[in-house]
Amino acid sequence: MKVRIFLIIIIAAVSILVTSNLLLKDNAIEANNLIWSEEFDYEGHPDESKWSYDVGDGCPKICGWGNNELQYYTERNLDNARVKNGILTIEAHKQTMGTKDYTSARLVSKDKADFKYAKIDVRAKVTGGLGAWSAIWMLPTHNTYGNWPKSGEIDIMEHVGFERDSIFGTPHTEAFNGMIFTQKTGSIEILDSEDEFHTYTIDWKKDRIDWYVDEHHYHTFHKTKDHFAYWPFDQQFHLILNLAIGGNWGGKHGVDTSIWPRTMEIDYIRVYSNESTEL
Repeated sequence: MKVRIFLIIIIAAVSILVTSNLLLKDNAIEANNLIWSEEFDYEGHPDESKWSYDVGDGCPKICGWGNNELQYYTERNLDNARVKNGILTIEAHKQTMGTKDYTSARLVSKDKADFKYAKIDVRAKVTGGLGAWSAIWMLPTHNTYGNWPKSGEIDIMEHVGFERDSIFGTPHTEAFNGMIFTQKTGSIEILDSEDEFHTYTIDWKKDRIDWYVDEHHYHTFHKTKDHFAYWPFDQQFHLILNLAIGGNWGGKHGVDTSIWPRTMEIDYIRVYSNESTEL
């Protein structure tokens, strides 16, 4: 009997040790797979080695940034984009600039952090209010297949103020996009997205893109045909962070002019390689 108990104890101890080693190994692999990050561990303007700005109202090429949005994006304006206490804040104001009645910021990593296949985590808190449109997304660094939507778009996370409890993840291609009402959007209910930080993730591989919130999978887009109209996601893309006002979607039910300023906050961005990642 004593021998049996002793053997059980030994087996349990070995099992715990093996499990612990596996967990440590998994954590080490995850840590080693980190290829780019932005922790916002500084103060002031966003790091110029990592971020540039899209500036203005998009005119004359695509006024309203292609969506009839109401904001003017500023450059190096701390009222609209600043880092403090480990958080990037993008803040939209009711403030006239140019031909627009609102200001905000749109940060881009183009030519500074571009990725082809990767797992991307963004921990963020979105903003509410009628007319607010928070977005964390990606565009191709080079329009290899032509202008939008031919070269694609990956929306990691979108939130519009009139749908308080919903988070959306969407790919756009020539065959599947909102202009022709064929977009392949996924959505998930997150009741406190405007009050708490959540981690928004895509896992982008050679044949599919998966969307997650706090590691909960809610959407997949598969490569169904070997043609750019269906799968342009074989080229480098860069990150975009912005808070828009109004527009075709954000302003679908109008804009409440009394709620501004509004903020979108980013805690960190971490990019991990997978078996097919290319920088």
